Amino acid sequence: MYHNMDVERKMNLVIGGYAQGKLQYVLQKYQLEENVVWDAALPDEKEMLSEIIVVNHLHQWVRSRLLDGGCPEEEVQSFVNRCGNCIIICDEIGNGIVPMEAFERKYRERTGRMLIQLAREAEEVERVICGIGQKIK
Repeated sequence: MYHNMDVERKMNLVIGGYAQGKLQYVLQKYQLEENVVWDAALPDEKEMLSEIIVVNHLHQWVRSRLLDGGCPEEEVQSFVNRCGNCIIICDEIGNGIVPMEAFERKYRERTGRMLIQLAREAEEVERVICGIGQKIK
């Protein structure tokens, strides 16, 4: 397996609005195939077989973990700590009208706070708009 303690860890974060071409941008920029992409899921230890892992739709994974009573903040941090190289892709969900439902507000706030922490730790943060990446860190 690729992710051993001697490997330099590198995590990049890609954010942007819905349907802005984030996944295609990442696949093209890093010359990756879709078989390294985990959609709204985090691979466990024995599933991390490739040199780089792409987690797409992190926001959907957060929602499902909250609905299941999980702690997505701790789980994503554990994943980042274990994974050698990863790219995390997440929609920006904190813009626009504040939801009326308490769960939706909680989900939105926790996802936003998680992205703040991931951005702090990321080697690079990019925002993708219309398929064009803009480096913000």
